[in-house]
Amino acid sequence: MRIAVLDDWQGIATASADWASLGGETVIFREGFAGPDATVAALDGFDVIVAMRERTWLGRNVIERLPKLRLLSFTGPRNAAVDTAACTERGIVVCNTASNGSSNDTPELALALLLAAARRIPQADQEMRAGRFQHNVAPGLGLNGRTIGLIGLGRIGGRMAEFARVLGMRVLAWSPNLTDARAAECGAVRVEKGVLLAESDAVSLHLVLSARSRGTLGAADLARMKPGAILINTSRGPLIDEAALVAAVQERRIIAALDVFDQEPLPADHPLRSAPNTVLTPHLGYVSQDNMRSFHVQSVENIAAWQAGVPIRVINPEAIGRS
Repeated sequence: MRIAVLDDWQGIATASADWASLGGETVIFREGFAGPDATVAALDGFDVIVAMRERTWLGRNVIERLPKLRLLSFTGPRNAAVDTAACTERGIVVCNTASNGSSNDTPELALALLLAAARRIPQADQEMRAGRFQHNVAPGLGLNGRTIGLIGLGRIGGRMAEFARVLGMRVLAWSPNLTDARAAECGAVRVEKGVLLAESDAVSLHLVLSARSRGTLGAADLARMKPGAILINTSRGPLIDEAALVAAVQERRIIAALDVFDQEPLPADHPLRSAPNTVLTPHLGYVSQDNMRSFHVQSVENIAAWQAGVPIRVINPEAIGRS
């Protein structure tokens, strides 16, 4: 049996779980693939694929070209990059893992990005390392008494509301299905999106990416934000119109604190890498020591259970036993 573990960008998979206990051959892929053809070429001949969240596209145009594939296990509860229907048609069992830490890890990073952008920590660090002291570092923004707007108020957005209240911030919230009761439960006030954007000193996105939520913030929405307001995205890049976002930060109209991007890894020549008014991290929201270890341990458990004929955490049980 050959097992492919994908997108181990930080090089931690080997030490995070006992892959040797599964027998056979386990191959760890550190880098992403250039596209579907490159993915198929690299994964042809593997019986099992372990996918790290949505880093690699595993759509029908890939699944149907991997004749040996019998088990696909991905980390996290859902994966929009996996075509589960195509897997089911082929009799490929698909398993997920629990995401024990994301409800805390992701809002903690969103808070860190908010503070880094508000107090200009990246610029201060750069100036200190260059031998200067307070040069080229504009005064930061104190957050007590300011307003934060949360777009999405689920588990992660609710936790971010809690953090914001500790900082003494007024919390506004909006999402297509948000109720006054849920907003009040989180200590927030439900308002329309336009009001949230116009009144907030910082805006943080906490939506699941879907056909409906894609492009939630476009050029007109960004134009409604206060000059110098902070926009935080730890959810998914396509929630924001990327071209409009690049223009907004290049024109220094807003500050963008971003953990997610339309294309990941972010290309080396992408304009966001050199844009002013930005704080950038490489999709670290769920990437904590405990969460990543849990992901890999559960992935090994999934494979071992499937080997034993009693698969667990299966999201397409109708595939079990199909040829």
